[in-house]
Amino acid sequence: MQVRDIFVSAPGKAILHGEHAVVHGKVALAVSLNLRTYLRLKVTTTGKVCINLPNIDTFHCWDLSELRRLIHNFSGKRDEAQRLDAELVKRLREFVGATNGNLDTCSMATLSFLYIYISLFGSGELPSLTLTVWSELPTGAGLGSSAAYSVCLAAALLCTSGAIPVPLKEWDHTARWCQEDLELINSWAFQGEMIIHGNPSGVDNAVGTWGGMLRFLAGKIIPLSRVPLLRILLTNTKVPRSTKVLVARVKDKINKFPSIMTPVLDSVDAVSCTCEKVLSEMTCEPITGEHYNILEELIDINQHHLNVMGVGHPALDMLCRVTLAKGLHSKLTGAGGGGCGITLLRPETDSLVVQGTVQDLRDCGFDCWETSIGGPGVQQHSPLSVKEEILEILNRD
Repeated sequence: MQVRDIFVSAPGKAILHGEHAVVHGKVALAVSLNLRTYLRLKVTTTGKVCINLPNIDTFHCWDLSELRRLIHNFSGKRDEAQRLDAELVKRLREFVGATNGNLDTCSMATLSFLYIYISLFGSGELPSLTLTVWSELPTGAGLGSSAAYSVCLAAALLCTSGAIPVPLKEWDHTARWCQEDLELINSWAFQGEMIIHGNPSGVDNAVGTWGGMLRFLAGKIIPLSRVPLLRILLTNTKVPRSTKVLVARVKDKINKFPSIMTPVLDSVDAVSCTCEKVLSEMTCEPITGEHYNILEELIDINQHHLNVMGVGHPALDMLCRVTLAKGLHSKLTGAGGGGCGITLLRPETDSLVVQGTVQDLRDCGFDCWETSIGGPGVQQHSPLSVKEEILEILNRD
């Protein structure tokens, strides 16, 4: 094996602007969150493959002999992620006892791991290893937790297989892969997302791979080379919602009131493009208060548009009222109907204001974190660079 121990991480994602409008051919901006998923892969000599996912109370351990039976007459495709191998997926579903209906989170995470592992190693010797994953991202909140997991899996297993090199030098704390290797990581992460979601857009795994900000339009994903790091509050209202139902609701409203809704979609598109222009300016000239004024106005405009589309919720209205009382501006992120919202923090925002806002939101029954957007994509870490509490979790075998 090329690697005996590897630590990697990948970020979650949020939609900055363009929710729902993107379904109708408009621009959306997706950004990385500085809430990350961390993975430790350790090559062992136990003759077993073990996966430990403490966030979702999942632990599995298989003898290599069990897994070898899954790859009879299997032709591995180590260096290339092609279309999903339906036969292998079927065998894996039977193997984990998940052949009926929708899979739960634990089963999907297990299937994703086994699929990538067997696809990469099935044509040769299966390595014995232990994999531990821990995440700062809540599951099921529309923040790209499954994609961050899939990106980490792809990066670590590709390194272990020798398909891509280990980028970390002896003197580095963190390192990233070259563009070609990132594209391979992204393609395998997309396979993992297909296992979990069926028909993903590819945006979430692309954000997890490249980080920063991505422009998404008509199925095309363009990473933007430079974006400023922006402080935000991320709030989870914990109100469950169905993306499918909300997308259908917007479509029905567009069909019912095309002359009203078409300009709304055009305006959301203009908000996304204007925001992209402002963020680009902030990377090549001194950042001013006016930049933040515009970003705040765009947030307010887009939130009103999303309410017009019918994807608002009283919990999100409360989020906007609580933060506005502190002079801060918020909008929903993702599907709406509950779920999560983001609040922009200016550089000069006093820490006491931030702490008070977080407490007020928690008093509403919400979860709230201070974090940032626009940070790096998938990275390899030295153990010294991994947060102490996370390292302790990842080192539990």
